[in-house]
Amino acid sequence: MNLIKLGIIGSNFVTDWLCESVQKTEGIALHAMYSRSESRGRAFADKYEIEYVFTDLDAFLSSDIDSVYIASPNFLHAFQAIKAMEKGKHVLVEKPAALSQAEFDIMAACARKNGVALLEAMRPVHDDALHVIRENLPSIGPIRRAVFEFCQYSSRYDKFRAGEILNAFDPSLGNAAVMDIGVYSIAVCVSLFGPPKHITSRSVKLSNGFEGMGTALLDYDTHQAEIVYSKIADSVNPSVITGEDGSLKIGKLSTLDSLEKCIRKKPGEIIFSGRETPGAGNMIYEVRDFVKIIQGKMSEAVYENTTRDTLSIIDEIRRQNGIEFPVQAL
Repeated sequence: MNLIKLGIIGSNFVTDWLCESVQKTEGIALHAMYSRSESRGRAFADKYEIEYVFTDLDAFLSSDIDSVYIASPNFLHAFQAIKAMEKGKHVLVEKPAALSQAEFDIMAACARKNGVALLEAMRPVHDDALHVIRENLPSIGPIRRAVFEFCQYSSRYDKFRAGEILNAFDPSLGNAAVMDIGVYSIAVCVSLFGPPKHITSRSVKLSNGFEGMGTALLDYDTHQAEIVYSKIADSVNPSVITGEDGSLKIGKLSTLDSLEKCIRKKPGEIIFSGRETPGAGNMIYEVRDFVKIIQGKMSEAVYENTTRDTLSIIDEIRRQNGIEFPVQAL
């Protein structure tokens, strides 16, 4: 198959990581970029030797790119992805893929109609480390409890506390702690255990109505899973899966950087710690899978189901806590 030409939408630090990962992945190459600002787009493109810069979205999507990576604000994901897929482009869209399960279902239907790939860029779901965690689950006996905790003090929160509200804390753009941080915890839980039977949740909101942190209890037939997330406080706690015979302690959920197995009455065993990945962070795994799906070497069905189930859980958390987005993409 010919080299997959990738177009980029968005120019934040996550896009930097994505571009670095693409440069380390066979079968795909950076080719074009869309930005509303010619100067900003060219400055970013020059860092990665991206040849073409567009300031018109339709012209960008009508160019000779084969695929698009979307890292725009959350509320634009569905709109831009659908426009790209209607032009016959494969789409890798940043998490969360959409504002709701209903939006994602429309996106998935569009992908099928146009015969293109649609994949959410959810790093831990594609990370090889998740397979290692899954393989170690039987060794700790029947699972009874799991806590998936991801609390990260936002680099933009100091300005919020000083009275300046940046985009990251603007709910009108489809932002909330559960969308930006909690989604990691939920996606890892769903990848390992599937969708829950019942959900109970509580959120803490800031003065402008933005959800700053939250907790959800997910009920399964034989165990419970607790989802803990925050954009306004750090946490020193690992995520822990507890079975009758032992536990697995997992490092940062976005990068899955460590795993320790603790069997009852035995010393803890470090499965891996401080691991290095071959790309920027662990984004190289999602790029690898995106290429395989486009090449027909892998099915996106499992990942599509994980995204759908994750968004369904987020929908319920939003419903229970009145987390509303004034602007809807579709």
